[in-house]
Amino acid sequence: MIYAVRKAGTFVITLVLVSILTFGVFQILPGDPVDIILGVEADPMQAAALTKELGLDKPIMERYFDWVFGAVRGDLGNSIRYQVPVGDLLKSSLPVTASLAVLSILLTILISVPAAVFLAKNHRKNSAMVLSSVTQFGIAVPSFWIGILLIMLFAVQFHILPSGDYTPFSENPIEWLKSLILPACSIAVGTTATIIRYLKNTILDQMGFDYVRTARSKGMTQKQVLFKHVLKNALLPAITILGMMIVDVLGGSVIVENVFNLPGIGHLLTSGVGNRDFPLVQGLVFYLAITVLVINLLVDFLYTVVDPRIRVGG
Repeated sequence: MIYAVRKAGTFVITLVLVSILTFGVFQILPGDPVDIILGVEADPMQAAALTKELGLDKPIMERYFDWVFGAVRGDLGNSIRYQVPVGDLLKSSLPVTASLAVLSILLTILISVPAAVFLAKNHRKNSAMVLSSVTQFGIAVPSFWIGILLIMLFAVQFHILPSGDYTPFSENPIEWLKSLILPACSIAVGTTATIIRYLKNTILDQMGFDYVRTARSKGMTQKQVLFKHVLKNALLPAITILGMMIVDVLGGSVIVENVFNLPGIGHLLTSGVGNRDFPLVQGLVFYLAITVLVINLLVDFLYTVVDPRIRVGG
């Protein structure tokens, strides 16, 4: 109970600091929203009226609390470019990014765990050395380059999958999946390679512990020891890496969504930056920051599920 309260308190404090930082940064950036909307040669009366309408004539602390309380209610303000609430834009783009993230994470887990086990069991064989070299390539190459390569191969050369655009699941589930396969693979390559190398090294470290030799001396096979004891202990530090990889997936989606022309949060964020749409960018950045904090909180609690000693010790 104390552990949960402490973590929740840390979450709230961090969230407050993130809100202050997010709001403060966009207050000191050059550019006046009124000039962006009306133009620098706008009528002074119109400019003054719009300034009052946007609340820019209020003191900065009052604007901050208005923004925070609005964000709590789901009101992130109106987009300058689209002239609609930022919350509505977020709702329309969230399913795209969420689908891409979930599919990328599933691919990462389904591939990385078996591959790491294979490498650990066969780390002295040539096949494992080749696979290790492939993982090093996956770590080194950026996701957007992988995306371009996949487009050239599967869309341009073989015409198997679309090169871009997005089909909602409600319209056509098959086309929805096809529109996400290449983007998800582009992101999953790097995250999968990272987790494979980390998990493989962790498994090899665990194999050298005394409890492994004790289990083997009792007649258990290497496979039994690996799946019954070693893998469970190796997954604990891997949870941290997986949490970091989920954050990387969100960051990678910003670039990958633009490569594949997916109407997700990353594409919307890039559009907002290019059009100096401060309310839109501010709202999206705050949302992404909250998402990262929630992921870290879930990872911490997942730790306590895998190893209850952390909860007791905390």
